[in-house]
Amino acid sequence: MSYIVTQHCVDCKYTDCVAVCPVDAFHEGERILYINPDTCVNCDACVPACPVEAIYSEENLPSKFQAYVDINRDGASANPVINQKKDPMPSAKPLDELKKLDSQGYVPANWP
Repeated sequence: MSYIVTQHCVDCKYTDCVAVCPVDAFHEGERILYINPDTCVNCDACVPACPVEAIYSEENLPSKFQAYVDINRDGASANPVINQKKDPMPSAKPLDELKKLDSQGYVPANWP
């Protein structure tokens, strides 16, 4: 099993999680971070580090985010490793705003 980055990371890219990853499993795409399932050692360090609750263990992944298993695998293979914290995207939203959007059925624009 691996950990999976999901919808709350899209257009935010908080990178607190990459700073705690002991194996450089994170990859940076244009709009989201990805976790490489072949590199991830399931240490759970990234989950509490994520300020927007975007990361789940594959075994606890909500069914609405199942597509993110493939999105992470494919995104990790196509993008470079990121292992240092940097500023989030200007469009980054706080968790309370993301949860409010979730309750309204929000899906990021132009996103799979």
